[in-house]
Amino acid sequence: MAIALIPEEFPMVLAVFLALGAWRLATHQVLVRRSAVIEALGGATVLCVDKTGTLTENRMQVARLWSPHAEIAVGPGPPPAGELADLLRIAALASAVRPVDPMDKAVRALAQSWAPGAEAPGEPERAWPLQADRMAMIQVWRGAGEAREAAAKGAPEAVFKLCRLTQDEVARLTRVVHALADQGLRVLAVASAGGTAAFPDDPSAVTFDFRGLVGFLDPVRPDVPAALVEARSAGIAVVMITGDHPATALAIARAAGIDVTGGVLLGTELAALPDEALADRLRGVRVCARITPDQKLRIVQGFKAAGEVVAMTGDGVNDAPALETAHIGIAMGRKGTDVAREAADLVLMDDSFASIVGGVRLGRRIFVNLRKALVYVTAIHVPIAGLALIPILLGQPQLLFPMHVVFLELVIDPICAMVFEAEPGSLDAMRRPPRKRDEALFGPTQLRLALVQGLGVLAGVLGLYLWALSRYPQAEARGAAFLALVVGNLVLALADAASGGAPLFTARRRIYWIIAGAAGAVLAAVLTIPPLEAAFKVATPHSGLWLIALAVALVSGGWFGVARRLRTRPPAR
Repeated sequence: MAIALIPEEFPMVLAVFLALGAWRLATHQVLVRRSAVIEALGGATVLCVDKTGTLTENRMQVARLWSPHAEIAVGPGPPPAGELADLLRIAALASAVRPVDPMDKAVRALAQSWAPGAEAPGEPERAWPLQADRMAMIQVWRGAGEAREAAAKGAPEAVFKLCRLTQDEVARLTRVVHALADQGLRVLAVASAGGTAAFPDDPSAVTFDFRGLVGFLDPVRPDVPAALVEARSAGIAVVMITGDHPATALAIARAAGIDVTGGVLLGTELAALPDEALADRLRGVRVCARITPDQKLRIVQGFKAAGEVVAMTGDGVNDAPALETAHIGIAMGRKGTDVAREAADLVLMDDSFASIVGGVRLGRRIFVNLRKALVYVTAIHVPIAGLALIPILLGQPQLLFPMHVVFLELVIDPICAMVFEAEPGSLDAMRRPPRKRDEALFGPTQLRLALVQGLGVLAGVLGLYLWALSRYPQAEARGAAFLALVVGNLVLALADAASGGAPLFTARRRIYWIIAGAAGAVLAAVLTIPPLEAAFKVATPHSGLWLIALAVALVSGGWFGVARRLRTRPPAR
């Protein structure tokens, strides 16, 4: 009675499910750092993802060079001369000597292939990296004597400001930038400044000469469109966050299949919005451009204020606050920093968006199977408790003895921990909306279902036992009731687990059939071998009685599965 009333399987089920779930996610290139997030992953309603490297291949290549008097689409033809050659040289001088950024790598590789040795050797004299108020990289190179050349490369608006262009010039160049961005290119502007005097500490004090634009192509990953369709059918909103030009962001979003009807939220607009207004704005927008890393935190907070369950990707040091604040922080394994990985709950080993969607699919499956396992554990303890106590209260011979309970526990434990975990997901799991944020894993609904199922098995086995006592010897009646209880337990487990629409004998249910076969073999030995019969205080039931016992087990344990299949069966055409 005490064993039946204490469902000690609960902590074991939770531990095994989360451990095996982490292993399964690892096979899908998703490394789990905090196991509790596995259950939360299936409830995500918003996926905030970086564009570069997550939606795209992060394989930058220079696709177009534009100068005020020339333009070329980069291809296998001869290298350009004049302004375009000088534009590429300046862009290379503004790139890191040992590049890590894909765009720096692309510029230096193209410059080396078109004009080997043209870029300055050695190290720059001074360098100013990107910063929030000046989205451009500047490097100063020392030439012969006191000659110096400064090269700048960055966001067009930042470079225009360094060049102190007039409004008309900015408007004309902005149209060119938009035209390139509409082709899905990431556009950087290039400028230079020369002189013999020492370069000032603030590069903004120098007037640069505008040299041209460089367009980079970063193709969308081949698996992204299908993954986006799956996410959309699952009721998950996908929000693209990028530091790119808004036109580039829109072009990439369209190519990937992201909803662009809500327009673009710019970083400058985000900075001006109060928190409540931001939450309202985020309800419809799915593309955020010109976003700085620190603004990701406000985006996460805005979605959380709107009641969403947010998963956020990040790779930089400045992404750590957003990853910590999100319900599910996802760091990039290939290009992510150690700080980002430490702050995240999950790490994508292949930096792929499809892996995130696959993780959501697996998270939903784990949640459903875990809930079914807890229902089963609760349900099967009801007949054990009832059969241990009710016959005694009715003045009848005791039905369950310690050996019976131990046998049942040896069957229940591996079933609830391994069979339910291995159960394939429902075919329509990713066609359902995310579960409600406040939905309990095991709440009143599941408790009522477990009690109804357990009472069904209890009523069937107890009725069989009381009926058999009036017609057969006590040992045979106990044997028939024990047979019905064990088989009913196995049938109930299959009825609870098998809701994915898969065939009964699928390979994923191999563990169940192994356990059921082993339990059946031991049960047959208990009911036929005299020493075991004596230990279990049972006797072999007559042929008619064991057939009745099997029928009772099938009905009392399997009625729920039959009812569910009839309810979910598609209508005939």
